[in-house]
Amino acid sequence: MAALVRLLPKLAIANVNVLKRTCEVKICPIIETSFHQCRRITNLIDYRLFYPEFLPNPDMSRRHKVREKLERMDMLKRRTVLEIPEFYVGSILAVTVSDPNAPGKKSRFVGICIQRGEHGLRAFFILRNRIDGHGVELKYDLYNPTIQTIEVLKLEKRLDDDLTYLRDALPEYYTIPFDLEPIPHPKGTPVPLNPIKVKLKPRPWDARYERMDLQGVQDLGLPERFYKRAKQLATPWEKYDLMKQYRTHIHEEDQMEIFSEVDEHHQQMVDTRRTARKQRVIERPKKTA
Repeated sequence: MAALVRLLPKLAIANVNVLKRTCEVKICPIIETSFHQCRRITNLIDYRLFYPEFLPNPDMSRRHKVREKLERMDMLKRRTVLEIPEFYVGSILAVTVSDPNAPGKKSRFVGICIQRGEHGLRAFFILRNRIDGHGVELKYDLYNPTIQTIEVLKLEKRLDDDLTYLRDALPEYYTIPFDLEPIPHPKGTPVPLNPIKVKLKPRPWDARYERMDLQGVQDLGLPERFYKRAKQLATPWEKYDLMKQYRTHIHEEDQMEIFSEVDEHHQQMVDTRRTARKQRVIERPKKTA
């Protein structure tokens, strides 16, 4: 009995050492794997800001898994030919399209992006500028095969996700020179937010702006009765409606499945363009005396 009592501390220490080795082998890889998986999920979810058109229509009655899969394949193939840069509503773009009736068989338009919409191959964006004293808008299908280049001259965001109220704004808020030089955006820095507030022209307007929750518009200067009516028609409780949010948003599981395909294509395109850039530097002709 005395010998057994003397052995008990040694057995306890041995069991602790075995338990430590077991923890080191089995638990640590699980923690490491889950950590990398969390980072992976965060990176994939960030793609919804860069590629919003890849998210399908949240209306379940208009969704079709096979059609969405085929559309994503076509969109990714198109992106291998055309470099579609990151841009947002409020960014200044220059778009060049093939035009058989234009000099040089192509035309270029510069403007501020006032709207982005639709899903999949139906995705579009609208540019607005002032030409010869008139407001001009051009609507482009993002995956239109006639688009040759899309260049971001100034990357920025605005206070609102829809700038269609620029149609009723003073001209200086959407007049962009066609010879505007690109403003470089430092890599790795957040997209700047332009806090400018737009001054609208007097009524009539294209929409009832007093009934919209607009952040980028100055005081409208309307009589009090307009604001009273807007308050009566307001629905402030909708932002707390969980079922409406569930029906009008794409679930995170679906987003992960979609953006995993986009991530694979994105990494391939980054490597391909990096290689092509190096080849252009190597093959650059030398100046002869």
